Amino acid sequence: MTATPRLDLSLPVLAAAMLLASLGVSIASVALPTLSRVYSAPVSSVQWVVLAYLIAATVAIVLAGRLGDLLGRRRVLIAGLLLFAVASVLCAVAPTLAALIAARAAQGMAGAILMALPLSIVREAVAKERTGSAMGLLGAMSAIGTALGPSLGGMVMAGFGWRAGFVLLAGIALPVLCLALFAMPTPPVGTRGRGGSMDWPGAALLAVALTAYALATGGGRAGAGWGLGLSLPTALLALGLFVVVEARSASPLVPVAILRNRAIRASLMMNLLVTTGMMSTLVVGPFFLAFGLGLNEALVGLVLAAGPVTAALAGLPAGRLTDRFGAPRVLVAGLAEMAVGLICLALLPRWFGIAGYVAALVILTPGFQLFLAANNTLVMLAARDEQRGVVSGLLGLSRNLGFMTGASVMATLFATAVGTEAIASASPRAIGDAFTATFVIAAGLTLLAVILALLGRRAGSPPQEAGLPRGAGAESRQAEAQPWDRR
Repeated sequence: MTATPRLDLSLPVLAAAMLLASLGVSIASVALPTLSRVYSAPVSSVQWVVLAYLIAATVAIVLAGRLGDLLGRRRVLIAGLLLFAVASVLCAVAPTLAALIAARAAQGMAGAILMALPLSIVREAVAKERTGSAMGLLGAMSAIGTALGPSLGGMVMAGFGWRAGFVLLAGIALPVLCLALFAMPTPPVGTRGRGGSMDWPGAALLAVALTAYALATGGGRAGAGWGLGLSLPTALLALGLFVVVEARSASPLVPVAILRNRAIRASLMMNLLVTTGMMSTLVVGPFFLAFGLGLNEALVGLVLAAGPVTAALAGLPAGRLTDRFGAPRVLVAGLAEMAVGLICLALLPRWFGIAGYVAALVILTPGFQLFLAANNTLVMLAARDEQRGVVSGLLGLSRNLGFMTGASVMATLFATAVGTEAIASASPRAIGDAFTATFVIAAGLTLLAVILALLGRRAGSPPQEAGLPRGAGAESRQAEAQPWDRR
């Protein structure tokens, strides 16, 4: 009984962890111009302050989930908060750009824990019928961090210098760490960690594959110098070796049986497709606003902020709708709304300018929040207790891969559609045509995700049967009891 008050505080800890992870990405982007001046470094070098965090988080996120399964999720989450605080301090005192990039990589590893573990701990922190609401809260906090980072970081850095932004992150992480030590209940015996061994060969191969893929999609533009000719084949080779090692491992990092589950594969693929399309709003949108509509930097930032602000407001309602109407229905509805929103984004700004752009974001972003709440709920309610960490890591991995793919592929599609001339000298009409084509393709990716969702419902697979209060009784329990290799 004494653990009840602590249990009530665990959800705010999980929400704060998600907030920190997203702040870690967005707050540093504001400092890039200042870092370029301070260290007399080109943009291609200082961009690694952001890339180091994203690549480290992507590489470590599945490993973080697996460590949570093996060692105990509470223990690993607390370690992640401690590492995040220490790495933030190291960023603040970094004497050179190389030291700052190394500290950011360590911060990204901690961010991977803060992204992966909250999704798996939710099952222990809230009642099953409130899982959707909890997922909506986590999504809202992630969106708040994305929206708050540039403005909050900009104000702090303008007043106290670029190092103050990282001091701020440490100042937030330390109270959250203290609250986690007090609020996160010690789980019952038998759920503190399943023991076993870590699959280090598999972890190393996955790290090589993901790092090479990250360099292929983003790092090459930031001066890594690998290029597609070397990094992409390296990623494919390492991935193939990873699959072979996992199939033969007694304690695999990613049990192959999980990936044989048709519904899990569909959810991960939907996550990748949707986030690839959503990344277009961040990498293509600014070019259209600046060169197509002629907005200055301040107005571009203000218009783009409409997306994260709307996401923050829509997160909790999305979770409640998931609980009320069932995750399968909300998943399809969210994807359908996203497809409509992307078509609107392709057309409305051409007709109505800024108003059309903001209106399209207001339609698009709530659909994304509905998808996240429903998809995460479906997968995590269906996951076995001993595999929730690795499944949450796979969800985070598919999301991050979508972001990296979107940042590279969608930007390349846009640049190709504009033409060979420099975008600054391209005509607004050419930029507008390229913008429309890019978001029509993004809408096509989302429609493909709709097809996957409908096929999953028709198949009646376990995750499609779990996650809604109306069916959270026998159907949900039956779904949890099914082995992962059910086809």
